[in-house]
Amino acid sequence: MSKLTWDQVGEKTYETGSSKGVLYLLDSQGKYSHGVAWNGLSGVTESPSGAEATPIWADDVKYLSLLSAEEFGATVEAYTYPDDFEKCDGSAEISPGVTIGQQNRSAFGFCYRTVLGNDVELDEYGYKLHLIYGCKATPSEKGFKTKSDSPEAVNMSWKIETTPVPVSGHKPTASLVINSTKVPEAAMKKIEDALYGTDDAEAYLPLPDEILAIIKEAETAVEP
Repeated sequence: MSKLTWDQVGEKTYETGSSKGVLYLLDSQGKYSHGVAWNGLSGVTESPSGAEATPIWADDVKYLSLLSAEEFGATVEAYTYPDDFEKCDGSAEISPGVTIGQQNRSAFGFCYRTVLGNDVELDEYGYKLHLIYGCKATPSEKGFKTKSDSPEAVNMSWKIETTPVPVSGHKPTASLVINSTKVPEAAMKKIEDALYGTDDAEAYLPLPDEILAIIKEAETAVEP
């Protein structure tokens, strides 16, 4: 047994930032096989919902509580978006440079990166990769204002709803987070090669079971 202590050197951690956004389109086989860089990402707000308790009463007392299913949603904010996102946002190009709205919205995958810092290494401590599956963007407003002596760029946002994907041995999920301070470096490199692409391979979004297989392979390789 040991006495609890607080705020030890190196244990004061924080998370900040949002960068390296990537959009992944679904192919005809249901795989996120085409990744494109999302420039101008300004923020991501994750908004889980559900998991609400419904009390059950019996014998004049609270007998138990049943929890509703949990869902994962998010809001993506950006100053611009990839051309490939137009079909996910309900737009279609009917002629070069001419688009129309109110069309079918394609499903997609998304990932972004946040910084992990601490009191010793600051922002160099590590990072997290956030992977989101089964995304559908709902219609959102865009506000355009006249130019003035206080110019502003239009910061667009999209509310995202999700459909979970399978995970072996667990309930389906729409979100997966990878912590670089806990996952082997070799596994992180292989995962990032998949997410961001290489000179020889296109970027794609691995499903959770493939992520776990990559990590397990890396852990096995370093065992004595």
